Amino acid sequence: MKKILNQLFDQHPLSRQQAAEALDSISNGNENDAHIAAFLTAFRMRPIKAEELLGFRDVMLEKAKPISWNGESTIDIVGTGGDGKNTFNISTLTCFVVAGAGYKVTKHGNYASSSHCGSSNVLESLGYQFTNDEAVLKRQIDEAGICFLHAPLFHPSMKYVAGVRKQLGFRTFFNLLGPIVNPIQPSHSLLGVSTIDQGDLYQQVLSDDKERNFKIVHAIDGYDEISLTGDSVIWDSKAKQHLSPNDFGLKKVQASDIFGGERVEDAKNIFLDIISGNGTSAQNSVVIANAAMAIQCMDNTKDVSTCIEEAKQSLLSKRAFEVLKSVTSN
Repeated sequence: MKKILNQLFDQHPLSRQQAAEALDSISNGNENDAHIAAFLTAFRMRPIKAEELLGFRDVMLEKAKPISWNGESTIDIVGTGGDGKNTFNISTLTCFVVAGAGYKVTKHGNYASSSHCGSSNVLESLGYQFTNDEAVLKRQIDEAGICFLHAPLFHPSMKYVAGVRKQLGFRTFFNLLGPIVNPIQPSHSLLGVSTIDQGDLYQQVLSDDKERNFKIVHAIDGYDEISLTGDSVIWDSKAKQHLSPNDFGLKKVQASDIFGGERVEDAKNIFLDIISGNGTSAQNSVVIANAAMAIQCMDNTKDVSTCIEEAKQSLLSKRAFEVLKSVTSN
């Protein structure tokens, strides 16, 4: 580790193999807290490179609790967080709308790191029981079209860095790893990022997997999702484009329209209002826009207006609500 640290301090990036070896040593419990803190801090001082993030991802997936999947096409819908906007749980609601529209969702998530309420927080408050039982997860997919993989249950080796991360108190590259280490490694991904640079980075990283279809979304005023507060940037494996609210056939919204409250209880109530058909027009529109992008990611033969209509029907007909009730009633 000392050799790796000296290389980082000299401003030389790590190769994919070096990054993997370093994180492997940490996740095996071979490094002390001082070395771990120095390692994490080095990457706080400059942007992480795609090869480094790929090396870290390789180790995280290798050490994740194994879960066999049947190769069925599914999508993960997740944001990096860290945008400081404290919106309601847009990506989590989007998952239920996409499942209600008939697509399979295998969402990976965790408790909040920078907002008041992450996906795990809100789902737990709604009665979802976290599990890493393969049979349960597969049953949920078969019956409801969605399952949730609570990250700590699948990445136990991260216990060696948990204490250091908490003591450091700042975001680390592990926050960037979360969206790409879903142990199922779904065939499709809709990933929200809070900066343009992150979008460019993830485009490189996700393009490494030739079998995965993905879209990366970013609102140019800083949201890690399509916020409809202004234009959005959308990446896929081939290009980057700008879309306005009008391109979705939807009206622009205000930041106050998508505020998520100050407590988990607030987030839960907003979530239930929207998914049960009592959301405001602005709240509904933002969820529908993100769900449309996920649907188009799953089936790129469909145009945006078709995907918007599918998402709208799922939410407003309460099919998404039926999916929620299905996975929280057991």
